[in-house]
Amino acid sequence: MTVSTPTAAAGPDFAAIKTRQQAAWSSGDYAVVGTTLQIVGETLAESMDLRAGQRVLDVAAGNGNASLAAARRWCEVVSTDYVGALLARGRERAAADRLDIEFREADAEQLPFADGAFDAVLSTFGVMFTPNPRRAGAELLRVCRAGGKIGLANWTPDGFIGQLFKTIGRHVAPPAGVESPALWGTPERIEALFGAQAADITIERRQFTFRYRSPQHWLEIFRTFYGPVLKAFAALEPAGQAALAHDLGELMARFNRAGDGTLVVPSDYLEIIVTKA
Repeated sequence: MTVSTPTAAAGPDFAAIKTRQQAAWSSGDYAVVGTTLQIVGETLAESMDLRAGQRVLDVAAGNGNASLAAARRWCEVVSTDYVGALLARGRERAAADRLDIEFREADAEQLPFADGAFDAVLSTFGVMFTPNPRRAGAELLRVCRAGGKIGLANWTPDGFIGQLFKTIGRHVAPPAGVESPALWGTPERIEALFGAQAADITIERRQFTFRYRSPQHWLEIFRTFYGPVLKAFAALEPAGQAALAHDLGELMARFNRAGDGTLVVPSDYLEIIVTKA
Protein backbone atom coordinates (compact mmCIF):
# COMPACT_ATOMS: atom_id res chain seq x y z
CA MET A 1 0.00 0.00 0.00
CA THR A 2 1.29 3.41 -0.95
CA VAL A 3 0.69 6.23 1.51
CA SER A 4 0.75 9.72 0.10
CA THR A 5 1.78 12.62 2.28
CA PRO A 6 -0.11 15.88 1.78
CA THR A 7 2.12 18.72 0.72
CA ALA A 8 1.62 22.33 1.66
CA ALA A 9 0.52 24.64 -1.10
CA ALA A 10 3.40 26.57 -2.56
CA GLY A 11 3.56 30.18 -1.44
CA PRO A 12 4.13 33.18 -3.66
CA ASP A 13 7.33 33.24 -5.67
CA PHE A 14 8.62 36.42 -4.07
CA ALA A 15 11.81 36.45 -6.15
CA ALA A 16 9.86 36.40 -9.42
CA ILE A 17 7.37 38.95 -8.15
CA LYS A 18 10.19 41.25 -7.03
CA THR A 19 11.82 40.99 -10.45
CA ARG A 20 8.59 42.11 -12.11
CA GLN A 21 8.12 44.90 -9.58
CA GLN A 22 11.66 46.12 -10.12
CA ALA A 23 11.02 46.22 -13.85
CA ALA A 24 7.83 48.22 -13.26
CA TRP A 25 9.53 50.82 -11.05
CA SER A 26 12.44 51.00 -13.49
CA SER A 27 10.11 51.83 -16.36
CA GLY A 28 9.07 55.39 -17.07
CA ASP A 29 10.72 57.80 -14.65
CA TYR A 30 9.22 57.77 -11.16
CA ALA A 31 11.32 60.82 -10.26
CA VAL A 32 8.95 63.01 -12.30
CA VAL A 33 6.19 62.10 -9.85
CA GLY A 34 8.44 61.59 -6.84
CA THR A 35 9.82 65.11 -6.80
CA THR A 36 6.30 66.49 -6.29
CA LEU A 37 6.09 64.57 -3.00
CA GLN A 38 9.00 66.37 -1.33
CA ILE A 39 6.85 67.95 1.38
CA VAL A 40 6.08 64.49 2.74
CA GLY A 41 9.77 63.84 3.41
CA GLU A 42 10.15 67.21 5.12
CA THR A 43 7.08 66.65 7.29
CA LEU A 44 8.27 63.19 8.30
CA ALA A 45 11.74 64.50 9.18
CA GLU A 46 10.17 67.10 11.47
CA SER A 47 7.81 64.58 13.08
CA MET A 48 10.80 62.29 13.69
CA ASP A 49 12.60 65.18 15.42
CA LEU A 50 15.81 64.25 13.61
CA ARG A 51 18.99 65.59 15.18
CA ALA A 52 22.22 66.71 13.54
CA GLY A 53 24.78 63.93 13.46
CA GLN A 54 22.30 61.08 13.60
CA ARG A 55 22.92 58.19 11.21
CA VAL A 56 19.83 57.87 9.00
CA LEU A 57 18.84 55.21 6.45
CA ASP A 58 16.26 55.91 3.74
CA VAL A 59 14.80 52.61 2.47
CA ALA A 60 13.20 52.31 -0.99
CA ALA A 61 14.13 55.97 -1.26
CA GLY A 62 13.17 56.53 -4.87
CA ASN A 63 14.68 59.84 -5.94
CA GLY A 64 15.46 60.75 -2.35
CA ASN A 65 12.76 62.90 -0.77
CA ALA A 66 13.32 61.68 2.79
CA SER A 67 17.08 61.44 2.17
CA LEU A 68 17.27 65.11 1.20
CA ALA A 69 15.10 66.14 4.15
CA ALA A 70 17.37 64.32 6.62
CA ALA A 71 20.54 65.68 5.02
CA ARG A 72 19.18 69.24 5.32
CA ARG A 73 19.09 68.60 9.06
CA TRP A 74 22.81 67.67 9.06
CA CYS A 75 22.22 63.96 9.52
CA GLU A 76 24.59 61.34 8.12
CA VAL A 77 22.36 59.83 5.43
CA VAL A 78 22.45 56.62 3.41
CA SER A 79 19.87 56.55 0.60
CA THR A 80 18.95 53.11 -0.78
CA ASP A 81 16.76 51.72 -3.54
CA TYR A 82 16.86 48.70 -5.83
CA VAL A 83 16.43 50.88 -8.93
CA GLY A 84 19.77 52.44 -9.79
CA ALA A 85 18.24 55.04 -12.11
CA LEU A 86 16.26 56.50 -9.22
CA LEU A 87 19.36 56.73 -7.06
CA ALA A 88 20.99 58.63 -9.93
CA ARG A 89 18.16 61.18 -9.76
CA GLY A 90 18.73 61.46 -6.02
CA ARG A 91 22.43 62.08 -6.57
CA GLU A 92 21.61 64.88 -9.01
CA ARG A 93 19.31 66.53 -6.48
CA ALA A 94 21.84 66.18 -3.65
CA ALA A 95 24.58 67.67 -5.81
CA ALA A 96 22.37 70.60 -6.76
CA ASP A 97 21.74 71.37 -3.08
CA ARG A 98 25.32 70.47 -2.10
CA LEU A 99 24.13 67.85 0.38
CA ASP A 100 26.38 65.02 1.54
CA ILE A 101 24.45 61.75 1.03
CA GLU A 102 25.71 58.23 0.40
CA PHE A 103 23.70 56.43 -2.30
CA ARG A 104 23.66 52.64 -2.45
CA GLU A 105 21.64 50.04 -4.32
CA ALA A 106 19.92 47.75 -1.84
CA ASP A 107 16.89 45.48 -1.53
CA ALA A 108 14.53 46.58 1.25
CA GLU A 109 13.99 42.93 2.18
CA GLN A 110 17.73 42.23 2.50
CA LEU A 111 19.48 45.37 3.68
CA PRO A 112 23.31 45.18 3.56
CA PHE A 113 23.88 46.79 6.94
CA ALA A 114 24.75 45.59 10.42
CA ASP A 115 22.21 45.16 13.19
CA GLY A 116 21.47 48.45 14.93
CA ALA A 117 23.55 50.48 12.47
CA PHE A 118 21.17 53.47 12.29
CA ASP A 119 19.59 55.92 14.70
CA ALA A 120 16.64 56.42 12.35
CA VAL A 121 15.21 54.48 9.42
CA LEU A 122 12.84 56.21 6.99
CA SER A 123 10.66 55.28 4.02
CA THR A 124 8.15 57.47 2.20
CA PHE A 125 5.79 55.53 -0.07
CA GLY A 126 8.57 53.01 -0.67
CA VAL A 127 8.88 49.99 1.59
CA MET A 128 5.10 49.57 1.49
CA PHE A 129 5.45 48.15 -2.04
CA THR A 130 7.71 45.25 -1.09
CA PRO A 131 6.10 41.87 -1.90
CA ASN A 132 6.99 40.33 1.49
CA PRO A 133 5.94 42.85 4.15
CA ARG A 134 6.98 40.74 7.11
CA ARG A 135 10.50 40.37 5.79
CA ALA A 136 10.71 44.08 5.02
CA GLY A 137 9.38 45.07 8.44
CA ALA A 138 11.87 42.77 10.15
CA GLU A 139 14.73 44.36 8.19
CA LEU A 140 13.70 47.89 9.21
CA LEU A 141 13.69 46.80 12.83
CA ARG A 142 16.98 44.93 12.53
CA VAL A 143 19.05 47.84 11.22
CA CYS A 144 17.55 50.35 13.68
CA ARG A 145 19.30 50.61 17.05
CA ALA A 146 17.49 50.05 20.33
CA GLY A 147 15.73 53.29 21.22
CA GLY A 148 15.96 54.49 17.61
CA LYS A 149 13.01 55.40 15.39
CA ILE A 150 11.43 54.07 12.23
CA GLY A 151 9.46 56.68 10.29
CA LEU A 152 7.08 55.76 7.48
CA ALA A 153 4.64 57.49 5.15
CA ASN A 154 2.20 54.94 3.67
CA TRP A 155 -0.83 55.48 1.44
CA THR A 156 -4.13 54.35 3.00
CA PRO A 157 -6.50 51.88 1.31
CA ASP A 158 -9.39 54.37 1.20
CA GLY A 159 -7.34 57.37 -0.03
CA PHE A 160 -6.80 58.36 -3.66
CA ILE A 161 -3.65 56.30 -4.29
CA GLY A 162 -5.06 53.30 -2.44
CA GLN A 163 -8.11 53.52 -4.68
CA LEU A 164 -5.86 53.99 -7.72
CA PHE A 165 -4.29 50.59 -7.10
CA LYS A 166 -7.71 49.06 -6.43
CA THR A 167 -8.92 50.44 -9.77
CA ILE A 168 -5.88 49.06 -11.60
CA GLY A 169 -6.48 45.69 -9.94
CA ARG A 170 -9.90 45.47 -11.56
CA HIS A 171 -8.24 45.61 -14.98
CA VAL A 172 -4.88 43.88 -14.40
CA ALA A 173 -4.79 41.14 -11.79
CA PRO A 174 -2.15 41.65 -9.08
CA PRO A 175 0.36 38.85 -8.38
CA ALA A 176 -1.29 35.86 -6.73
CA GLY A 177 -0.70 35.62 -3.00
CA VAL A 178 0.64 39.16 -2.59
CA GLU A 179 -1.30 41.41 -0.25
CA SER A 180 -2.24 44.96 -1.16
CA PRO A 181 0.56 47.45 -0.40
CA ALA A 182 -2.11 49.79 0.94
CA LEU A 183 -2.44 47.55 4.02
CA TRP A 184 0.74 49.31 5.20
CA GLY A 185 -1.57 52.30 5.53
CA THR A 186 -3.62 50.65 8.30
CA PRO A 187 -2.88 50.65 12.05
CA GLU A 188 -3.51 46.91 12.16
CA ARG A 189 -0.72 46.12 9.71
CA ILE A 190 1.71 48.44 11.51
CA GLU A 191 0.94 46.82 14.85
CA ALA A 192 1.38 43.35 13.35
CA LEU A 193 4.75 44.23 11.81
CA PHE A 194 6.28 46.33 14.58
CA GLY A 195 4.26 46.00 17.77
CA ALA A 196 6.24 43.18 19.35
CA GLN A 197 9.50 45.16 19.22
CA ALA A 198 8.15 48.67 19.73
CA ALA A 199 8.38 50.80 22.83
CA ASP A 200 5.93 53.21 21.21
CA ILE A 201 4.00 53.64 17.96
CA THR A 202 2.41 56.94 16.96
CA ILE A 203 0.19 57.20 13.90
CA GLU A 204 -1.06 60.41 12.34
CA ARG A 205 -3.44 60.54 9.39
CA ARG A 206 -2.23 63.15 6.90
CA GLN A 207 -2.94 64.25 3.33
CA PHE A 208 -0.77 64.94 0.35
CA THR A 209 -2.47 66.97 -2.38
CA PHE A 210 -1.77 66.15 -6.01
CA ARG A 211 -1.88 69.33 -8.11
CA TYR A 212 -1.86 69.02 -11.90
CA ARG A 213 -2.95 71.17 -14.84
CA SER A 214 -5.98 68.96 -15.47
CA PRO A 215 -7.17 65.39 -14.95
CA GLN A 216 -5.83 64.59 -18.42
CA HIS A 217 -2.44 66.05 -17.46
CA TRP A 218 -2.34 63.79 -14.38
CA LEU A 219 -3.19 60.77 -16.54
CA GLU A 220 -0.52 61.65 -19.09
CA ILE A 221 2.15 62.01 -16.39
CA PHE A 222 1.24 58.83 -14.53
CA ARG A 223 0.73 56.80 -17.71
CA THR A 224 4.13 57.90 -19.01
CA PHE A 225 6.31 58.04 -15.89
CA TYR A 226 4.70 56.12 -12.98
CA GLY A 227 5.78 52.50 -13.44
CA PRO A 228 2.73 50.64 -12.09
CA VAL A 229 0.32 52.71 -14.21
CA LEU A 230 2.57 52.53 -17.26
CA LYS A 231 2.81 48.74 -16.97
CA ALA A 232 -0.94 48.38 -16.41
CA PHE A 233 -1.72 50.17 -19.66
CA ALA A 234 0.99 48.23 -21.49
CA ALA A 235 -0.60 44.94 -20.40
CA LEU A 236 -3.96 45.80 -21.97
CA GLU A 237 -5.33 45.81 -25.50
CA PRO A 238 -6.64 49.17 -26.82
CA ALA A 239 -10.19 48.50 -25.58
CA GLY A 240 -8.88 47.60 -22.15
CA GLN A 241 -6.72 50.72 -22.08
CA ALA A 242 -9.74 52.85 -22.87
CA ALA A 243 -11.71 51.18 -20.08
CA LEU A 244 -8.91 51.74 -17.58
CA ALA A 245 -8.55 55.39 -18.63
CA HIS A 246 -12.31 55.83 -18.20
CA ASP A 247 -12.27 54.35 -14.70
CA LEU A 248 -9.27 56.47 -13.70
CA GLY A 249 -11.14 59.51 -14.96
CA GLU A 250 -14.09 58.61 -12.75
CA LEU A 251 -11.73 58.11 -9.81
CA MET A 252 -10.23 61.56 -10.32
CA ALA A 253 -13.67 63.12 -10.63
CA ARG A 254 -14.64 61.57 -7.31
CA PHE A 255 -11.62 63.03 -5.47
CA ASN A 256 -10.97 66.27 -7.40
CA ARG A 257 -11.92 69.39 -5.44
CA ALA A 258 -10.61 71.97 -7.93
CA GLY A 259 -13.75 73.00 -9.81
CA ASP A 260 -11.77 75.14 -12.29
CA GLY A 261 -10.55 72.55 -14.77
CA THR A 262 -7.31 71.81 -12.91
CA LEU A 263 -6.74 68.78 -10.69
CA VAL A 264 -6.48 69.19 -6.91
CA VAL A 265 -6.75 65.76 -5.31
CA PRO A 266 -6.04 65.12 -1.61
CA SER A 267 -4.68 61.63 -0.93
CA ASP A 268 -4.67 60.27 2.61
CA TYR A 269 -1.60 58.62 4.06
CA LEU A 270 -0.47 57.48 7.48
CA GLU A 271 2.60 59.03 9.04
CA ILE A 272 3.97 56.39 11.38
CA ILE A 273 6.74 56.66 13.95
CA VAL A 274 7.88 53.49 15.66
CA THR A 275 10.29 53.77 18.58
CA LYS A 276 12.20 50.52 18.88
CA ALA A 277 12.31 49.00 22.35
